[in-house]
Amino acid sequence: MIIVLTIYLAALGCWLGGIVFFSFFTAPAVFTVLPRAEAGQLISTIFPRYYMLGYIVGTISLVLAIYFTAVRGPRIWWGGTTVAIAIALGITFYAGTVILPRADAIRTVNEDPNPDLVKKAEFDKLHRESVILNGTVLLLNIAAVVGTSGALIPRG
Repeated sequence: MIIVLTIYLAALGCWLGGIVFFSFFTAPAVFTVLPRAEAGQLISTIFPRYYMLGYIVGTISLVLAIYFTAVRGPRIWWGGTTVAIAIALGITFYAGTVILPRADAIRTVNEDPNPDLVKKAEFDKLHRESVILNGTVLLLNIAAVVGTSGALIPRG
């Protein structure tokens, strides 16, 4: 059981750490150091890997959270954690498979000195949605950590 719990905690920690590192360190640094067009190209190269990480470790986290809900108590803590992870994983898949391709298709609008204003507005909308979804996944991952902690605290 300890090995399975370790894998679960590593996967959840990797997912949360990846979100925090990309959102608060990588992306801001890239846009500070590189010109906007080059920064956008670099970030668009990183994004598929970022989402793939979320798909893999999110799926591992979800499968193991379901397992712990079935075999360990307290079920209320594990159940809530499982729901948080499931929603976060669904959002991650949506952002990576729907929002990202649509944004990538029109990303170059930011490189044009005279951008198409309709495409620019669409890109800005997709970017806002992506940021909101990413922030939601971050909060759901934090909720999953809290739920896991609640489930693991010994009851007297």
